[in-house]
Formats: sequence, structure tokens, C-alpha cells
Amino acid sequence: MLRAMDSAVAGLRAHQSKLDVIGHNIANVNTYGYKSQNYSFTEAMYQTSTSSTQGSQTSGGVNAAQYGYGSLTGSISMDMTASTPTYVGGFNATISGEGFFVTYASPGTVDVTKIKETDMDYTRVGQFKIDSNGYMVDSRGNFVYGYQCTDKNGDPEYPANYDVANLKPLKVPDNFGTPAYNTGESKIVLTDIKINNLGEVTGTIKSIDGKTLDANGDKLPDVGKVITLGRVAVVTFQNPEGLTKKGDYYYGATNDDNTGAASVGSPGDPATAALMAGYLEASNVDLAKEFSDMITTQRGFQANTKMITVSDEVLNELVNMKR
Repeated sequence: MLRAMDSAVAGLRAHQSKLDVIGHNIANVNTYGYKSQNYSFTEAMYQTSTSSTQGSQTSGGVNAAQYGYGSLTGSISMDMTASTPTYVGGFNATISGEGFFVTYASPGTVDVTKIKETDMDYTRVGQFKIDSNGYMVDSRGNFVYGYQCTDKNGDPEYPANYDVANLKPLKVPDNFGTPAYNTGESKIVLTDIKINNLGEVTGTIKSIDGKTLDANGDKLPDVGKVITLGRVAVVTFQNPEGLTKKGDYYYGATNDDNTGAASVGSPGDPATAALMAGYLEASNVDLAKEFSDMITTQRGFQANTKMITVSDEVLNELVNMKR
């Protein structure tokens, strides 16, 4: 009697938790890069009334008799299946396969072999821009990490070579160009900034230190030159479902989690997916599935409330027996 009410209360909590997950999925049906979550139930602990015993030559075996205590949260897992790319144009990109862009709130240098020892943020959403200091950042202002150019004399003219041992925030280069107009740190303004399917970020020099002409009125030799900022990095995990959601569209990983080994590469490498320039990944929420799950979960919740009502009526009958 009371055990039935306890089971029903546990069932209400578990079904409410599933409705919370379903509601969160539906709320993010139009969120770029969102990965839906799946909720599963598990049975609550059991009280054993009769233990299971094996038979003998003189008596037969007996199966266990147990009372359950309802249901609990089994797991809340992520569906990391890639979703449909949506074309939005501009300075955007999506990963055509597995992997994540590497971002962080502050600039620094990261050894690619020790990336899980850092607190980097990983995302599937490639909404990029160049900020006022020349850094490549995402839509939330996080610095986008990748491989910087290693061309001599600070002249990263396209195509470029890269330092593949370390990740750094991609940035418009300083101290670039002819010494005649390069005193200290040059302020380079780029136009026509693009990212290709190999993750290479290029731009055309529009002006240097606010100038397009030299003292003689001639066009500065580097104005109009296409240069490379660097190449974005893509990191893959052995078990991406082991990542932890950090809010916005970021995920986190540590050495102590269940993500397994992390591998850092460049888009288009043999083991790394290429990019789709101008695209963003849509949410992978399946509305039809969410609505059907919502109906069955609501019915389960309703059935548990009915069980509480029945238990209350039984208790009422017991109380009335005294009258």
C-alpha cells in the first residue's frame, strides 16, 4: 500500500526529469550546433521478501520474491550525430564530420599533445569574425585557436607553412611588410576575409597603419596582397559523448573524464574532416521523436498520479474502518 505510493512518487520524479530533458531539446530545436539529449529510466532498489534458492533431492527450487520502489534516472546521454549543414554565407564554417573547433577566453600557447590538460572550450559552431585587435574570435568573443604561419620575416603570404606543434589564437600579423613604413607594430586592416575547406584563413590587405599610399603618393606594395592568418585546428575525441556541456555551445574535457584520447589536426588531413565554408551545423533535435516521447512521458506521469490517488483511497478506507 504505502510501498505503492512511494513507487508512484519516484515515478513522478523520474518522468518529470524526462520531461525536463525533452523540454530542453525542443527549446533548442533552432540552436546551431546543439546536440540532443536522451533520457533513460532505471529501476529503483528492491526489497527481497523471499530469496532465490536452488532445488535439492527433497525439495524444489524457489525463485526470489522482491518489491520494487519505482523508477529513477538511468542516464542522460548526448546524441553526437552530425546534423544538416545550413548555408548562411560569410565568415562561417562547419565541420563536415567528427571534431570540434578549439577556443578559449584568453590568448596563449597550447602544446597539441597536452590539450586535455588545459581548460579549452570545444564547439561545433564556426561563427567567426576578426575583432578590433586583429584576433580571430567566435560569436561569444572566445579566441579561435589554430596553427600560425611560420614564414620568414613575418611575411605570411599565401600559401603558408604552419607550426603544427603548438596551437595559438589566430591573429592578423604585426610587424609585417616593408621596413620603410613598418615602424614598431603595424596596424593591418584586412578585407575579404575568408576561410576555405582546409581551414586556412586568408584576407586581403586593405591598409597598413591607416595608409594605402607612401610618402610619394604611390600605392604601398603590400596593399592588395592576400595573406594567411593561419589554419584553424580541429580536435577529435575517442568518445565525444563523454564531453561535458559548459553552456552556450561549448563543451569541456579533462584528463579525468570519459572522452578518451584527444587528437588535434587540420581540416582535410587524412584523419580529420574537412570544413564546409559558409555553412553552420543545425540542431540535431528530431521534433517528431521529441513529441512522441513527450506524449508517452506525459501518460506515464499521469498513470503515476493515478496510483497515488488509488493509494490515498485505500488509506482512507483503512481510516474509515475504525468508525
